[in-house]
Amino acid sequence: MTGPLISAADLLARLGEVELFDLRWSLTDPTHGVRAYEEGHLPGAVFVDLDRDLAAVEGSGRHPLPSVSGFRETLGRLGVGRESHVVVYDDVSGGVAARMWWMLRSIGHHEVKLLDGGLQAWVGMGYPLVPGRVTPEPTTYPAFSEFTGVVRHDQLEGRVVADVRAPERYRGDVEPVDPKAGHIPGAVNYPIAGNLDNGMFLSGSELAERYREFPDDGVVACGSGVNACQAAIALVLAGRAMPDVYVGSFSDWSRRDLPVATGPNP
Repeated sequence: MTGPLISAADLLARLGEVELFDLRWSLTDPTHGVRAYEEGHLPGAVFVDLDRDLAAVEGSGRHPLPSVSGFRETLGRLGVGRESHVVVYDDVSGGVAARMWWMLRSIGHHEVKLLDGGLQAWVGMGYPLVPGRVTPEPTTYPAFSEFTGVVRHDQLEGRVVADVRAPERYRGDVEPVDPKAGHIPGAVNYPIAGNLDNGMFLSGSELAERYREFPDDGVVACGSGVNACQAAIALVLAGRAMPDVYVGSFSDWSRRDLPVATGPNP
């Protein structure tokens, strides 16, 4: 599979050939995802819990990466093997599902795609949803040594950070979850909503124009290292190399004795 996206029509034609995962999640209701999944999901889709499966309990920020061994065990439990063709989706235009896409890409698993437009695109085409749960057949994922493309708070000096949170959080007008409001000094606001048109990703040329001033060695960040992965997909669609991700993001930065900027400017 080439490119980071798959359309609903193409996915329909490939059902049964891919490993399909539902990553619906809500910041305000941790039970939303699994309840919505059980009410109706794409045929064959396995539910993936962002907090349990794609993040560690402790670490930098609200969604730290799991250990290498932990993620390998999770992939095996989910039935993902080294040759699996993986498709992920959510109901927020990739804002959550992109985390699994990026984590797989980070360990060198390139056969992974995001459903463009997510659940809404599937339903909008009149395609079916099924209730209940799908239990995957466990497998063993081969060992890998590390997550690549990860930066820490002390590795940001001299690099442009794209803060992809909503403008009101970037400015510091509101902050619903982190201890300080505002942004990393020098970070430029690229809200992930700007990568989309009616829930679908913009064309490669439109995204290339949007990120025209973003440097090749730039870093993407958000609140907790999840939405930033949607921006990573946008940059790949724009013809850019995979950007580094500050996984701790503002949830890590704001918990340290570090300066925080407010207002609309970097």
